[in-house]
Amino acid sequence: MSKPIPLFEISWDESDVSNVVQSISRGGYWAKGPFVDEFETELKSYFGINHATTVNSGTTALVAALKACGIGEGDEVIVPSFTFIATANVVKLVGAEPVFADIEDNTFGLDPESVRSKITEDTAGIIPVHVYGAPCAIHELQEIASENDLWLIEDAAEAFGATTDGELVGTIGDISALSFCQNKILPTGEGGAIITDNSALAQKASQFGNHGRVEGDYFGSVGSGEYEIVGSNYRMPDMVAAVGCAQLEKVDELIAQRQQVANRYLDGLADIDALTPHEPAAGCSHVYQLFTVLFDSKSDRMAAIDALSDAEISAKIYWDPPLHQTGVFAEGNHDGLETTESISSRVLSLPMYPSLTPNDIDRVVSVLAETFK
Repeated sequence: MSKPIPLFEISWDESDVSNVVQSISRGGYWAKGPFVDEFETELKSYFGINHATTVNSGTTALVAALKACGIGEGDEVIVPSFTFIATANVVKLVGAEPVFADIEDNTFGLDPESVRSKITEDTAGIIPVHVYGAPCAIHELQEIASENDLWLIEDAAEAFGATTDGELVGTIGDISALSFCQNKILPTGEGGAIITDNSALAQKASQFGNHGRVEGDYFGSVGSGEYEIVGSNYRMPDMVAAVGCAQLEKVDELIAQRQQVANRYLDGLADIDALTPHEPAAGCSHVYQLFTVLFDSKSDRMAAIDALSDAEISAKIYWDPPLHQTGVFAEGNHDGLETTESISSRVLSLPMYPSLTPNDIDRVVSVLAETFK
């Protein structure tokens, strides 16, 4: 009998283990240590950007970014409804209100025209999401933000290493959030980072994530320190940064392996009329944090889920229902989200990880081909 195929597996080697052992063995730098400094330095180098601050999750990275921009009570922030709930939660957490705009039917990212229609005198910022590992229409959104004097905060949690017109996503907005959760392109278990070229924003985000401390290392300074704003503890532990350093050394190879997996999927699925794979727009590269297909109908998706489940192949829906139909976000008027509702009802993510074997990919394809023959 064939073994089950999981949705994702983490790629690791002895360098990850060695770094963690080294971090722990120092015995004095578990909360703030050399690997944190190294990871932040290497992130700046990778993105070609002036500032990188590590934090304990992609969610806290977004909160710190919003706080750095001064967004809060009375403000509105335009976000997609087709995204993980953190993108909207963080707006609520800083006291502002998320306003949902529709998405494009190709990138699955924010539709610039829908964003324009949602701008009011209370709009303070836009949070575009690079969905599944492919860039959204970020340059058009950048123009809209500039024209309307709005902050552009990139949620690049799923798209580490993706490019648009030769630029890395995360380097185009005013400030950006990365995620290193266990299923992301660069995994550390949990963790995130804030990256920006804006020195003032970097200082404010870092200060907020370190209890509002003015400067200096709490653990290495004589005095108690000065705290000028209300902040929180978003610090990344040194052993988590140790894994980040090891993963960053091989991240381009891991991305290339994901793209090889995706290419085999694309070849195998090409003749199945009932589905369309999510692919990058022209001039963009896809890093395939998720490999997602769009079915012709919701019933087709259900048939695929049943067939894959019977074959012990994992699959997951990202995201249905969309946020504007969920919990606290379901209240209010959410007109103009027809594409969001259509896409969310038909997407399904298939197993995707760098070490996914050709035989396992072919097995997934075979099940889908047999289902829709």
